[in-house]
Amino acid sequence: MPNPTYFDSAAKFNCCTLDCVGNLKQISPVNHDRANPLHIVAAEMRRAEDKLAELIDSREALIAEICRYLVNAGGKRLRPTFVLLIYRACGGGDARLEDAIDAAIAMELIHSATLLHDDIIDAGTVRRGKPSAFTLYGLGPSLVAGDYLFARAFELCGKFEDELVRIAAQACVQLTEGEVMEGRLRRNEQVTIDDYLGVISRKTASLFRAGAQVAAQLAGALTKASAMGRLGEAFGLAFQMIDDLLDILGPEEKIGKPVGSDLRAGIPSLPVVLGVERDSRLSKLLRAETGADGPGFERLLELLRAPELVERARAMALEQVTVARKTLAELRPSPYRDSLAALIEEQVHREL
Repeated sequence: MPNPTYFDSAAKFNCCTLDCVGNLKQISPVNHDRANPLHIVAAEMRRAEDKLAELIDSREALIAEICRYLVNAGGKRLRPTFVLLIYRACGGGDARLEDAIDAAIAMELIHSATLLHDDIIDAGTVRRGKPSAFTLYGLGPSLVAGDYLFARAFELCGKFEDELVRIAAQACVQLTEGEVMEGRLRRNEQVTIDDYLGVISRKTASLFRAGAQVAAQLAGALTKASAMGRLGEAFGLAFQMIDDLLDILGPEEKIGKPVGSDLRAGIPSLPVVLGVERDSRLSKLLRAETGADGPGFERLLELLRAPELVERARAMALEQVTVARKTLAELRPSPYRDSLAALIEEQVHREL
């Protein structure tokens, strides 16, 4: 059966295309499948899901249980979908399709590993609306399961050309550096926008950037690999900026975790960085706030939800979407390119 989360997400997209300067424009749908180009990679996604299910299995039952619990918990499969669409939009055919599917799965495995490790570092109790693996299984087993997923990812990547392995490995290096950088900046009211962008470029955008570059090279579009990397970077930055906004706006049933989780953990999210820059009261509240619910926390949320602050954060995300749109316009018109345009557009309008 197709992954239900994947198809539920696909069904929400409107049919759209890009004009000659990279602006998104709507076109009238004729038929659901034809009007929604995401369905074009449905067969590839089914193959990816089947292989992913095999790879998260283990001779050790506990490792397999933790991996299945996380990977099958309702994630959007955004990263593998993005990789496969880039591959097809760059002209990738059947010759290296299996490699493209493996690259897509590898990105999902690396992402899943970081989620396990993030919940350990943050002592996160909820993930995707359910108790986190850290809560259910504890630190040690969750840590080992994350390492297992990383190993499985590089089992897939190891067969690729040296340059592609280097790209994937560099993304993982940046992920770890971003995690440490974020930890160093926690509960620091002096964090700047440049600091914030440095964190999310490493922690979130690096994987999208690497996936897009690898997909373009596998497709044989070597001259487009750099541009696709820029597209992945912009897409990842916009995605994280909107994620940061949703953390303070909620609601919990939509975002799959308690509202203000990043704020409680002292993570320097975009609303916090912009808010401190704009309102000195936030600095005082952040210094006093210990992370527990209470009047101080509620006041922080109220200040961070100021309409002008939310609009500024959203405008920053839209700047990245504009970069992504213009870069996407460098590709030849195709249903895959249109689908990528829809995917980009959908991210910046998530539940805001």
